[in-house]
Amino acid sequence: MTDFPIHTPETAPADARPILEAAQKGLGFIPNLYATMAESPQLLAGYKALADIFGKTNLSATEQQVIMMTNNALNGCTYCMAAHTTLSQMQGVAEDDITALRDGTPFSDPKLNALRAFTTVMFETRGWPTDADIEAFLAAGYTKQTVLEVIIGTSLKTMSNYTNHVAETPVDAAFTKNVWTAKAA
Repeated sequence: MTDFPIHTPETAPADARPILEAAQKGLGFIPNLYATMAESPQLLAGYKALADIFGKTNLSATEQQVIMMTNNALNGCTYCMAAHTTLSQMQGVAEDDITALRDGTPFSDPKLNALRAFTTVMFETRGWPTDADIEAFLAAGYTKQTVLEVIIGTSLKTMSNYTNHVAETPVDAAFTKNVWTAKAA
């Protein structure tokens, strides 16, 4: 396997340094994902910008995590599942919803089941859902805007999941209590 560096602000390319420094200041540490993405400052900046945009959607924290963790599970991204489990806990996502996301079991809320099902369809069809798929999603109480916001979340997770796959990003100490394996899903 090709080794990818886990950068610090001192070793990162100049354009990545401000993002790493902001993460250190805001989180108290630099996630290994960011430190790995720093090898390409454009990837890191793009990921950060898209994450900020996704956070401004009309989706609740739980709905955002459903989209992201569904993609993480479908991509088998152990790093992101551990990280997003921790983030979900910090955001107050219900523990039973986190368990459903990690284990692939149904949610008690049918609307969240519809969101996960549509996210899965988007993933599996590479963005070619049928009219029936879209109509079922809309009938569950979502909007055409939400259809497009699923694309934002899926794009975001493609960036991080693929980075973690090629770089074999180690899980940060802050996330190790929530380590996940694809066998659990």
